[in-house]
Amino acid sequence: MTRTLELGQKYGGSIVELRRALHQVPEYDLDLPKTQGLILQALEGLDLEITLGKELSSVTAVLRGGAGPGPVVLLRGDMDALPVTERVDVPFRSTHPGLMHACGHDLHVAGLVGAVKILHELRDQLAGDVVFMFQPGEETTGGAPIMIREGLLEAAGRRVDSAYCLHVQSAGDPLGVWSSKAGPLMAAADQLSVRVVGAGAHGSEPYRGKDPIPVLCEIVGALQTMVTRQFDVFDPVVLTVGKIAGGTKENIIPDDAFFDATVRSFSAESRATMQEACVRLVEGIAAAHGLTAEADYRVGYPVTVNDELEYVFARQAIVDLFGPDRFRERPNAECGAEDMSYVLNEVPGAYVNLSACSAPDHTTAADNHSPLADFDDSVLPDAAALLAELAVRRLTRAD
Repeated sequence: MTRTLELGQKYGGSIVELRRALHQVPEYDLDLPKTQGLILQALEGLDLEITLGKELSSVTAVLRGGAGPGPVVLLRGDMDALPVTERVDVPFRSTHPGLMHACGHDLHVAGLVGAVKILHELRDQLAGDVVFMFQPGEETTGGAPIMIREGLLEAAGRRVDSAYCLHVQSAGDPLGVWSSKAGPLMAAADQLSVRVVGAGAHGSEPYRGKDPIPVLCEIVGALQTMVTRQFDVFDPVVLTVGKIAGGTKENIIPDDAFFDATVRSFSAESRATMQEACVRLVEGIAAAHGLTAEADYRVGYPVTVNDELEYVFARQAIVDLFGPDRFRERPNAECGAEDMSYVLNEVPGAYVNLSACSAPDHTTAADNHSPLADFDDSVLPDAAALLAELAVRRLTRAD
């Protein structure tokens, strides 16, 4: 057993306790004072250089290696919860009504604290420094770009060389199985909001007005056709209209109608093309019917991309620590989005998944973001060990 695995087991009990404490006090978006307080309490007494965020409740901790100057490695754990009412019957369930750690970020924080403790014990052997990124706002505003703006990547006094993180899953793979892939791992996520502007009239005399509703419906259908006819199936784009609104009564033609859509893409080229094409199509169809349309295309999280070298490096560490049966190479990227993408756009790194599925059947278990999502925190010693192992190996790797 490697030293990081041994130390992961040593600190396993304390980080499970931390995870359960965090689970009871989920907080939303960028302001997470209780979560920040629990992290600082867990790090108390360690030889770290700690900086707190100005615009958000982040914690950045720098551990100096004692074996001479070398690279800088960043390890990340996101902190925020979701506006979900928990339906999992556990003794440590959420005490904050309407909020839940339904995406496992409580495990991410606890696993990263475990990695801090492991690496602190090994610090005299580290030929370089480690930056620990405790980040709010992954589910909402995007805390990563704020932390970067506040100096995250230069926190050690020189720029980060490589970055790593993990994400737990409550379904999809058997308990303890790791998974990832090289290249694009998760999608860019943008939002399209459209207002079709017409002229109201009585529903019995539509020719006296300009009905925005059938025009809006035509636009929705045309957007789906555009995706299938203007984009390469091997560089996919997904557009989903999740909200439509318009009108007040069945016999009244409204002045305007609205829809909101999410747009997912996996390359900068398709993303840019989609932005231009959506606006052109919306405005063109409205104009063809003598109406106008206002299209607001808002760019969100970029594509999350695993560097080829860093992915192979992380995969080998997983296989060495846990055996080949504990790793699954993902055949495809997924359409979820992640603000770790901002870090991986700046420095090479790897993002891996770990199944914390507590159900006997991982194929039918409730998935992340569900009020029934249940995460088995027995994976935490392994999570902490891998993060620490990646830092140890990277600081001794000759690039």
